Amino acid sequence: MVRDGYIYGLSLLAVAAAVIWATGNWIWGIAPVLLAAFFLWFFRDPRRAVPAGEGLIVSPGDGLITETVTVTTPEGPRQRISIFLSVFDVHVNRSPIAGVLAAVRYQKGQYLNAMNPASADRNEQNVVTVRGDGMEVTFKQIAGLLARRIVFKPSEGDRVERGQRVGLIKFGSRVDVLIPAEAVIKVKVGQRVKGGASVLASVFTGDRP
Repeated sequence: MVRDGYIYGLSLLAVAAAVIWATGNWIWGIAPVLLAAFFLWFFRDPRRAVPAGEGLIVSPGDGLITETVTVTTPEGPRQRISIFLSVFDVHVNRSPIAGVLAAVRYQKGQYLNAMNPASADRNEQNVVTVRGDGMEVTFKQIAGLLARRIVFKPSEGDRVERGQRVGLIKFGSRVDVLIPAEAVIKVKVGQRVKGGASVLASVFTGDRP
């Protein structure tokens, strides 16, 4: 479990105990106990089996694939895969590939509904570029309508492994992944994926025969 779960959960249990003691009626403690249970569940951090193999790009988060599209970037054409995380999904984020964090850029913005395509550019977000395994992959932690805090633990220049935990977005949110134009996408719109475990795409990194 993420540390925040213990902070919220234990704090609310303490509130429940205080309310019950002050009122002498256990009924008043039901609401904070239920909220404590929700936070303990929401900040769960299950173990994941990370796929092995060259050129694999795994999902940085749990959620629903809402878009796969080719976009133009300053570095050239890229494919973008968008993942919507509802309040019921695990919100721990993981690195899509192994490599070095070439750039970590935090951008202030709005809090549009994460299902809105405009949120990819206008919402508060943390943009991370990882270089390694013969490719460059950028993923965005994008705040949503309810999300108000983005957490990212490593620093620029650090090395991360494929599927490694790197942070989280609190409450409903979105993650966009920018992958090489030549990558072969392995998922489709409407499919659910798991962070660190589901393969989004693959890129051939060896010498062609």
